[in-house]
Amino acid sequence: MRTNLFHIVFLGFFLTIGLGEVYAQDINKKTTVIPPTNTVKNTKTNPDKSLESATDSKSRLVKKDSTTTKQAFLDGKVKYKAKDYTKIDQKKKHIILYDNAELYYQDVELKSGIILLDYEKDEVYAGRIKDSAGNYTQFPNFKQGGNVVEPDSIRFNFKTKKAIIWNSRSDQGEFKIKAAFTKKENDSVYFLRGARFTTSKDVDNPEYYFQTNKVKFVPGKKVVTGVTNMVIANVPTPIALPFAFFPMSKETSISGILLPSYNDSNTRGFSLQNGGYYFALSDQYDLTILGDYYTNGSYGMRFESNYAKRYNYRGNVNVRFENLISSERGYPDYSKQKIYNIQWSHSRDSKANPNSSFSASVNLGSSKYFKQSINQVNIGSNLNNTMSSSVSYTRNFVGSGPQSRLSVTATHSQNTQTEQIDMTLPTLQYSIDRIYPFVKKDGTKKGFFKNINLQYDLSAKNSITTTDSLFFKPQMFENAKVGFQHSIPLSTNFKLFKYFSASSSLNYREVWYTKTINKNYDATQGKVIDTEVKGFDAFRTYSFSSSLGTTIYGTFNRGANKKIQAIRHVMRPSISYGYTPSFEKYYDTYAADGSGTMLKEYSRFEGGIFGSPSSSNSNSLGFDLSNTIEAKVTDRDSTKTEAKKVMLLNNLNLSTSYDLNADGVKTLAWSPVRVSGGTQFFNDKMNVNFGATLDPYAIDNSGQRINVFNIDNGGSLFRMTSANMTLNYSLSSSDKAKKIDTDQTKRNGGREDDLFGKPNLGNDQKSLFDDTEEKGEDTISEFFHSKLPWDMTFAYSLTYGNNNREKKIIGNSIMISINADLTPKWKTGISTGYDFVQKGVTFTQIRFERDLLSWRMDFNWSPFGTYANWGFFIGIKSGVLSDIKWDKRSTIIR
Repeated sequence: MRTNLFHIVFLGFFLTIGLGEVYAQDINKKTTVIPPTNTVKNTKTNPDKSLESATDSKSRLVKKDSTTTKQAFLDGKVKYKAKDYTKIDQKKKHIILYDNAELYYQDVELKSGIILLDYEKDEVYAGRIKDSAGNYTQFPNFKQGGNVVEPDSIRFNFKTKKAIIWNSRSDQGEFKIKAAFTKKENDSVYFLRGARFTTSKDVDNPEYYFQTNKVKFVPGKKVVTGVTNMVIANVPTPIALPFAFFPMSKETSISGILLPSYNDSNTRGFSLQNGGYYFALSDQYDLTILGDYYTNGSYGMRFESNYAKRYNYRGNVNVRFENLISSERGYPDYSKQKIYNIQWSHSRDSKANPNSSFSASVNLGSSKYFKQSINQVNIGSNLNNTMSSSVSYTRNFVGSGPQSRLSVTATHSQNTQTEQIDMTLPTLQYSIDRIYPFVKKDGTKKGFFKNINLQYDLSAKNSITTTDSLFFKPQMFENAKVGFQHSIPLSTNFKLFKYFSASSSLNYREVWYTKTINKNYDATQGKVIDTEVKGFDAFRTYSFSSSLGTTIYGTFNRGANKKIQAIRHVMRPSISYGYTPSFEKYYDTYAADGSGTMLKEYSRFEGGIFGSPSSSNSNSLGFDLSNTIEAKVTDRDSTKTEAKKVMLLNNLNLSTSYDLNADGVKTLAWSPVRVSGGTQFFNDKMNVNFGATLDPYAIDNSGQRINVFNIDNGGSLFRMTSANMTLNYSLSSSDKAKKIDTDQTKRNGGREDDLFGKPNLGNDQKSLFDDTEEKGEDTISEFFHSKLPWDMTFAYSLTYGNNNREKKIIGNSIMISINADLTPKWKTGISTGYDFVQKGVTFTQIRFERDLLSWRMDFNWSPFGTYANWGFFIGIKSGVLSDIKWDKRSTIIR
């Protein structure tokens, strides 16, 4: 059985330095030079062609030497070549290759400055050579199977498979390994002396490495070492192990212990965090178990698993539980609580099944988890007030008839401030595609009748509203609401007078409930009691709607020689009409007091998931106008012949409605006009959105709208009751888009941008240096003539309120985040803001990061505010040595 020669897969441990003797390069070359040949017989063959086996060469030599009867040991073809010369010494049974020498035999590939093949002993020797300046060049490159070693020199026996290597260099996964002396004892045991290993790119001059003098290596099974010492910048450190044993595996990941990090807290004492074990269960899924423990009794457990099946699905599951104790028993600030969080993300490859899909995005748990967790230092999650989840399955049914679609979705929405939870378990949607009854299968749909179509939609919900304290308890299901809604819309669309688009629809709706209510006045309690009535009940409604719209184009040409050549304005006005009759038959009356004279109407379907029928008819007109404005401008590039289009206003929408049944007392005819719009500036880097509500009616002294137009009450045409504007601006020193680690951010409940700072998650934190892989021209090359790479995110929000003549700025805040490269190895950033209403600085974070080549160091500091904290981290970047770190963070006092 043949083993790979240098399969030194340390997967977590230490190898080597040393300077050894050179053997093969000292071979005497004072002999007759024979040009590179394919065989001994033909000495004029092109040296670049592969040669025949040395066995054949030796057999020809034996015929000339009658005293030689010994059979050749080589049992396969040998291919070799060299740039300078190839020399065959028949007496010594040697083949010598010099300068860019190459040798191929069995599963061995050897390239070196000089190679000596002893075909009688079945051995090969290889070494480096000196160039004209006296420097060593052309180091041996030994490849056996999939393993490559680059030593100073090597001696290898093809028959026994034993080898001796001086100053070997090899890559094993993320490790760079160098050994002063390596000896292969047999097919499965290697001994190394003067060994170092590192994840640095330069194994000969690394910024750090691990040094050990004695190593026993069994490929695929284990590594046993003697005293091992960590060396940084060629300075030995006190970090050492007397001995070590490491199990090995050929798999890409192996199970192992995850070392914890030390921390301390004023309220919980000393702690060990994120210690545990990683289980590499299979190539498709794994499991990580992590724990935190504080000396006052607080503890936490985390279970994380990633799974994937190629071309099918992938996802991850995180379950976190913490038992939190603050202070000590008997003190007034003593508290104890249990919090948890469950996260699940699943996505399916669309290629797995084009007619069905399944996805999940779950984030649920205790409302106070992200604010109270002992293992979360993420301000974005602390400032997030909602958690939401969605799990959905869809299926398309394709056949000869109309296609249909089924969707089953479970949703969850949780307000972390009010601790109210709204869930649907589940929501079922089933729909059948449009059917055109007046058109043949391959016919054209043109005109009023041929465009008449109908479809069927079914929606079923099981809705649950509960609180954080009742979540996952039987009480949460007591007030569950179940309902079914059937909808059959009949609609058509057509052209009117060539320029107008018209549409009409008649909608039939039927709703089923499993329980209704009954209202009665209870004289003993002196109030109206709602009694739940279980059993099937239903109501049916219908409505009519129609719309008419067109598109108007207006162009103002200024001339081809102008900077602004033309301005184009596009308007899309539309008018709609809707009518819903009264469904009084679904209404009853109840006595509102003990006399029985005050009767009020109610519907037994009130509070249902899909609402209740209306007791009065609805008859209204709607008006909507959308606008876009763009310009043609002369391009700055003089070589361009076509004008460039620039969007001046992406959208400007105005909408209102008129109630045809309004009585002018309880109901006013006109609804407020809603204005909204948005545009972009600076090559679409700045987004501006605005909106306002304009009320045509005046208000009385109590703030109630009255049937008097505001202009008739001494005011303007419209009374602006509210307005808002948001501005977002992102730019950088280069045109490359800023990369954001959205998966990590969302997993920890934060924002996608860094306006609330970056999460301080220790070794799990994404490095600032990973934001841009290629620096290009932004790299600082000279002191006075250099560029400083940077990026900035800016957000501004303004809200105005005047609903009751208060004329008040409700919200006015600005936030900004800036990241910059002070040097190619130093990055810094700051996130801050100011609230002009509260007159205070918003959350502020200052961050620094230093690229230490194989190491990473970062510092985060929030100097003031509710979430004042700091964190410092230094550790090795490589994943296999990620436990070699120092992570220190302050505890947020909440």
